[in-house]
Amino acid sequence: MRQTVRKKWRLLSSKREERPIWFMWIKGRQKMDRNLMIMAAGVSSRMRKTAAAENSSELAKEAQVKPKMMLEVGEDSRPFMDYLLFNARDAGYRDVLLIVNDKDDSVRNYYTSHAVSPDFEGLIFSFAVQTVPEGRVKPMGTADAVLSGLEARPDWAGQKFTVCNSDNLYSVHALSLLLEDDHSAALIDYDRDSLGVEPERVNAFAIIWKSDNGYLADIVEKPCQEEVLKATDENGRVGVSMNIFRLDTDTILPLLKGTPLHPERDEKELTETVRMLVREREDSMFTVPLSEPVPDLTSLKDISTVQSFISLNH
Repeated sequence: MRQTVRKKWRLLSSKREERPIWFMWIKGRQKMDRNLMIMAAGVSSRMRKTAAAENSSELAKEAQVKPKMMLEVGEDSRPFMDYLLFNARDAGYRDVLLIVNDKDDSVRNYYTSHAVSPDFEGLIFSFAVQTVPEGRVKPMGTADAVLSGLEARPDWAGQKFTVCNSDNLYSVHALSLLLEDDHSAALIDYDRDSLGVEPERVNAFAIIWKSDNGYLADIVEKPCQEEVLKATDENGRVGVSMNIFRLDTDTILPLLKGTPLHPERDEKELTETVRMLVREREDSMFTVPLSEPVPDLTSLKDISTVQSFISLNH
């Protein structure tokens, strides 16, 4: 049975705008673990490939040398990840752990120098390095990224944390839903048709199956058409994961250590870790349904869409 909650309306102010934010105080719980891990160690291979193919605009040239989450967007020409951090701040997160690549210092240098900026007031930054093993050109995958983060923050033992990508602009609402969720683990169950992503790309997103009581039953990366049909509910809705989860450190840590390399992609994927969790423990991850767009910065052509979204929402 879910714990009863008492809601309180609170207004947070910032230099950009004032936003109403819901906070929830859970009966019998003295604190909320306001921990957020952002995976920012990827090498942006698809972005750089599309940028190299164009190679004419200044933006294309910038995309070939910068991690994609550090590309400057919006009227203020800020790194894309700034807007994700603004949303995280407004959602109530405080302790932000950035997973960075050992081959690139741009993320660490930028957020170290801007940590005292009024824009990030209330946020505390720390960093964990995901190393690229000898003989590889990119890191070992998202499960390895999360493991690197937890090993760098032993003080998160006994706590929960939210983990997400650095190249998706999750809303304040989505981030708040996970922060406020009182289950041991949870994920956002996005309506596939609401994401605002072209069909050929969204078809590769991880689809999810849910039990009748709303818990995750299975999750599959890059599903075939038969699996998509199986996951479609009676209303024609297909739930997908955008790689944003709320996890318990003590529960997920041993599973991360045991996550195998994917036989084809040669990476340790967080999706597989989550599958291991739900197979080991029934009703262990709650699904939180949500229908809204999630701007995605994968290739050069996504930048114009992201620019338009940010101009309307920030």
